[in-house]
Amino acid sequence: MTAFLLIWSPKKWPWPELPDVAKRVAAGVAVADVWGCGFARSILPGDRVFLHRVAQEPKGIFGSGYVTRAPYEVPDPATKRGYRLCIDFVYDWVVDAHEGVVIPRETLRTHPFSVQTWDAQSSGTVIKPIAEGALEKRWAELTGKRKPPKLDTPKGPTRSSKVTAHAAAAEKSAAEGRVVTKPKAAPKKAATKHTHGG
Repeated sequence: MTAFLLIWSPKKWPWPELPDVAKRVAAGVAVADVWGCGFARSILPGDRVFLHRVAQEPKGIFGSGYVTRAPYEVPDPATKRGYRLCIDFVYDWVVDAHEGVVIPRETLRTHPFSVQTWDAQSSGTVIKPIAEGALEKRWAELTGKRKPPKLDTPKGPTRSSKVTAHAAAAEKSAAEGRVVTKPKAAPKKAATKHTHGG
């Protein structure tokens, strides 16, 4: 199992639903989500992901999960390649990073965390084994040890409410052969169904 970094910049992507997502995950709900993974195609189901808030305080690691679907292409006419790569994953822990993070950015500046480049411009960066081991250990100390969430297959997982609009419209339009323009506020690099990270 490999661990990957998912980047969230609140300056680029507001996430008003995050407090509700964090509450549902804390209550034991298996909340699934979609995230852009940059150019990373080597991510596999079962791999670990950690969410890192950048650009605005509080900065640091605030969530984790397990990949449930390998990278797939989502049509995105705003990108040069015409699509973006996304992964599906299910949270095993997440906090409302508007209020605080679990592992602050300052902690990540110390060894052995410091061997990793944490402030990547896009999601999908592999977390180096030495940093991953230390991160998993510290994460378990701070959040508790949990087994990967089991998805309720017949009903389907409860999706984060941010998995919506633009991507659904883009996928539908691609099927119909139409092109959907992105909202004016969105930056050039869209990344997920909510357009986080990338």
